[in-house]
Amino acid sequence: MKKIDGGICAAKGFLANGVHCGVRHNRTKRDIALIYSESPCTAAAVYTTNLVKGAPLTVTKNNIQNGVAQAVVCNSGNANTCNANGIEIAEGMCTLVGETLGIDPTDVVVASTGVIGQPLSLDPIRSGMPALAAGLSRDGSDAAAEGIMTTDVAKKEIAFEFEVGSKTCRIGGIAKGSGMIHPNMATMLVFITTDVAISAEMLQKALSTDIKDTFNMVSVDGDTSTNDMVTVLANGMAGNATITGDGEDFAAFMKALNSVNLYLCRMIAADGEGATKLLECKVTGAKDIAAAKTVAKSVVCSSLLKAAMFGADANWGRVLCAIGYSGADVDISRVGVAFESVKGVIPVCENGAGVAFSEEKAKEILSEKEIDILVTLGDGDAAATAWGCDLTYDYVKINGDYRT
Repeated sequence: MKKIDGGICAAKGFLANGVHCGVRHNRTKRDIALIYSESPCTAAAVYTTNLVKGAPLTVTKNNIQNGVAQAVVCNSGNANTCNANGIEIAEGMCTLVGETLGIDPTDVVVASTGVIGQPLSLDPIRSGMPALAAGLSRDGSDAAAEGIMTTDVAKKEIAFEFEVGSKTCRIGGIAKGSGMIHPNMATMLVFITTDVAISAEMLQKALSTDIKDTFNMVSVDGDTSTNDMVTVLANGMAGNATITGDGEDFAAFMKALNSVNLYLCRMIAADGEGATKLLECKVTGAKDIAAAKTVAKSVVCSSLLKAAMFGADANWGRVLCAIGYSGADVDISRVGVAFESVKGVIPVCENGAGVAFSEEKAKEILSEKEIDILVTLGDGDAAATAWGCDLTYDYVKINGDYRT
């Protein structure tokens, strides 16, 4: 496994681009992205569990029910959610891509992100489509990653090279956060491309399995978005024997997919709205995986703890509080807590009670950009990790006037 450049264009046969078409009024920001494979792909996706779903999710689900796709189009600045003509607009975006690229419109994954409940016109997308398609290139991942950003501060893209059998394969992804993030069997917007040959059934199995330990363990603010979706396109151009079942080849692909997803998870959490710190809660000693996940997620979701981490305050009682209301079957008298960063590690709680520690050292540790919250439960051998961020003044500022 080797980290490489190229993002979603690292895999053979994939091109991408992002431009400003006019969905956003700010002309300095790209607001639409296009990903295209030179050959048809097997496709898989997972979607938000929010009952309020953006129209693009419905259209995408219909389009790839046959397990095939060849392009992805995504606009930012408008979520196309709760609009009377949302399905019509989403299907219209697919039609525009199909006509421009000469492919079947039902082979297009469509996504939107931005403000909910605002009318979306096809006019700017129609006018921008020629330039968007004409600019497709092997160097276009960066532009596409920018085109899907909303309140994100940092672009999120990654790629890896790995082996399946005797063939060199590549996988890459881009993602957008940055608020309204609390996935449940889905995630924000993530687009992954690979040149691995794999059946649609096994691709879906890989994605549905991996998100349980990656994107479903991320929380920025506790809100599950209406437009969350992860899609994977695999065009098979690496030339490996098609993966149709479990085995060494599928395990190699799963490892590569997990590497992409873990990287993007951390980037999304670190770039939460207004965030200054990435929080990683590592739970060990749980009686089972379910308990470990429940505790880890509860800790990173605690607004009180997130605020304490912003202030570099080692208020470990808030960790125990979050464990206590998590619903997990835990013996609090066995719980231990420590905080860790590049500046060191400091135990703050053992057997459910506080221990003496240096506040000055704790402040130094918690003043770093990445903080590990280490929780030991003493109930078994299961472990889990969850990712989040601190809660800052800027989160309220961003969301106080997000629409206006």
